[in-house]
Formats: sequence, C-alpha cells, structure tokens
Amino acid sequence: MAEFVLPNLGDGVAQGDVLKVLVKPGDSLKLDQPVLELETDKATVEVPSTVAGVVTRVLVKPGDKVKPGQVVMDVDEGAAGAALQPEPPKAEPTADAAPAADVSSPAPAEQERHKAAVVDIAAARQQTPPSPAPTGVRPSAPSAPSVRRLAREIGVDIGQVPGTGPGGRISQDDVKEFARRVMSSFGVAGQAAAASGGAPLQVRALPDFSKFGEVERKAMSGVRRKTSEHLSYAWNTIPHVTQFDKADITDLEQVRKKYRGEVEKAGGNLTVTAVVAKVLASALKVFPQFNASVDAAGEAIVYKKFIHVGIAVDTEFGLLVPVIRDAGSKNLVELSVEIQQLAEKAKARKLTLDEMSGGSMSITNLGGIGGTSFTPIVNWPEVAILGISRGILEPVWNGQAFVPRQLLPLSLSYDHRLIDGADAIRFLRWVAEALEQPFALALRG
Repeated sequence: MAEFVLPNLGDGVAQGDVLKVLVKPGDSLKLDQPVLELETDKATVEVPSTVAGVVTRVLVKPGDKVKPGQVVMDVDEGAAGAALQPEPPKAEPTADAAPAADVSSPAPAEQERHKAAVVDIAAARQQTPPSPAPTGVRPSAPSAPSVRRLAREIGVDIGQVPGTGPGGRISQDDVKEFARRVMSSFGVAGQAAAASGGAPLQVRALPDFSKFGEVERKAMSGVRRKTSEHLSYAWNTIPHVTQFDKADITDLEQVRKKYRGEVEKAGGNLTVTAVVAKVLASALKVFPQFNASVDAAGEAIVYKKFIHVGIAVDTEFGLLVPVIRDAGSKNLVELSVEIQQLAEKAKARKLTLDEMSGGSMSITNLGGIGGTSFTPIVNWPEVAILGISRGILEPVWNGQAFVPRQLLPLSLSYDHRLIDGADAIRFLRWVAEALEQPFALALRG
C-alpha cells in the first residue's frame, strides 16, 4: 500500500483548492495520470500521480484546501494490473507542510519546531501579536546580525522564529516565513499593516448584514484571495505616485488598421496593448531604473538585464498577469500573436506559474471597457506599471485651428523609493512620443 503525497506545487505556492477529484476508489491508476485539478494562488493545475496501482481511498473532495506534503489518497501498488514502478519521489517540503514521516519513527526536530510555530500563530489569533525583540536582547537560537535586523524591521520577535539551519540557526527565509504565517492569521488587513513595518492589525469582524436584508456569502477563489493579499502588500510596501499624460495616436491608428489584417493571418490581433508592449520594451532599455526591483531587506537595488513585459488579463475568476518573455527582441506580429495566446490561456485557466513570473514591468489596459484615467497599483516586486484608458477624440490646437485628434490617456504608477518624479515624466513622455511616431515602430523588427 502506498500513500500519494501532494508534491511541491511551485515556488511560493503554499496551498491549493481542490476543484475536481479525477479518480475514485477502485480505479486503476497509471504513473503520471492526472488525479486532481487544483486552483492555486496563481493558476489552475492538474496534479499527476507519482504511483501506479488501484486507488483504495481518496482523502480529499472538491472545495478542500490541500498543502504540499499532505496525503491525498491511498493506492494499492500490488493490485492486479499494476505495473512495477520505482519508489515515488518524496514531496519536496515547503514552509507550510513538512514531508510525511514514517509513523513508526520519531518526528524530526524540524517538524517539532514547525508545530511550535503553528501554536504561536494560533495563539496570535486571540492575543496581541508579538512585539519586536527589545534592542540588545540576544535570541536563544543563533542568527546573523542581518537576520536580527530584518526581524526588527518587520516587527517579528526572533525568539519565536523556528530555525531550519544547522543547530536550529535562523535564516532570513525563516524570519520571512514566520512573518508570513503570522500575517496570514490576521488576514489581508494584518498583512498590509505588517508590510508597512508595524505589527499586524486585528481584523475587524463584519457586522451581521442579515439583520438588514437577504445576503449571500461566498468564499474567495484562490486567485481572488492571492490578488487581495498581493495588492495589499504592494500598496502598503511601495510609496505609490501616479503620473498622467496623453499620447496623440491619430496616425498610429491609421497604421494599426492598415496592418491589422496581416497580423490576423498570423494568428494575432494588432491591438493598442501590443503596440504599447513594443514601445515599453524599448523604453526599459533607455530607462533601466524602471526595469529593477527594490530589495528592502538587503538594502540594495536589483537591475534586470532581461526585458519581460507583463500583460494584465481580466478573467471571470480574477486578474491574471501573464508575462511576455524577451519582449524587446520580438516584432509587433510576434508580440500580437503571443499576447493573444496567453490571454486565451488565462481565460481558460491554463496558465502555468512560469508564464506569470519574472516580469520587468506590467501593462494594464481598461480602454476596452471605458474610463478616462485610473491609478494602477504596481505589481510587486516590479517598480512601475503603465495603465491605458480609452482613446477619445478631442479638439487640439495646431497653431491655426482646433482639429479633432485621437488621444490615448496613460497612467504611470511607480515606486517613489527608486523613481523620482522627473524620471517618471521623462519616461512617460518618451512612451507617448514613441506612440505618436508610428513609422518608428517597425512592424517586423
């Protein structure tokens, strides 16, 4: 008899919601056969089996939350028809769940430390969150000065952090993981407060709205929950400033319509978003501070040599941001086709975690819906995001008369820790002027 243990779901993915169970007791199971469909914080994934045999017991059902390392079903490997298979690889441990241990052997010390952390978190739900360690007090577990400084900065009592290094040594990752656990116990509001450097706030309970009329309560989807947490962290970590401008795209629209049919034959759609992605990729070469991330813990700035542009996609189950790799080396036809394909995958819930990671800067276009301007939130750990609103005809003075021109509203939100206002308006003007010169954009290069 073998236990099928949920494997690692990807970097930073702590749990998933079961959407479908694809097998039942009595079913024959092959190696790599999909057994579960999960919705994680970032995408919907199918989980393949690492064992072969006959399913004897299923321990999860749709709606359950599962974590890596959790046993989800029992499989009889010796049942008739089951091919001999090598011993399945053990699930890679994560901070949320230790690997399943042999019940006949004592639990490792690491598991005991993680259990202690869970107890601390449970207590934190009903008590005031732990305060920062007083200056000069050494924690009982060994840790480097930089680790203790990080703990002080984010309001964590390092004496309560379980260390996973040799001899229980505490690393920066241990501190961050403990802080994430405590913050999650207080919900989004707690995370937001802790992200700004203070202790997590107690979450206020909603009033009983049913006293006033009929209500319906629905649990957040994994994507919506992650979006809520991610944007709360971004909003409270990044000092946001938004700069507005308009680009005259009258000439660009004529060129775009002229070549739209050619791009459609290639399987894409020559949209304003595709053109802006091309321009943005070029702008990031000229303004490298926009292609960077602020490492607050390490007191450094990380400049990226690659240019990957994120494209926000509105789906029925939440906002997803697939990433166009090496956008600067692709022409407009290639960009249009890839954006179309990734948008379709996003709406079909088929994006992989890799396809939503590693962006340099993101674009969010609400012009297809409406609005005149908005203030987008930076997609952390990026430092800027470009918002696009609906282009409208406006009278523009040409020196002799007012003439109708199509203007495209642009909204640039940026991280003021790294980007100054003057840099932001230079960047936005560069983008706007590039859009106003369509012949500078080579359709095939």
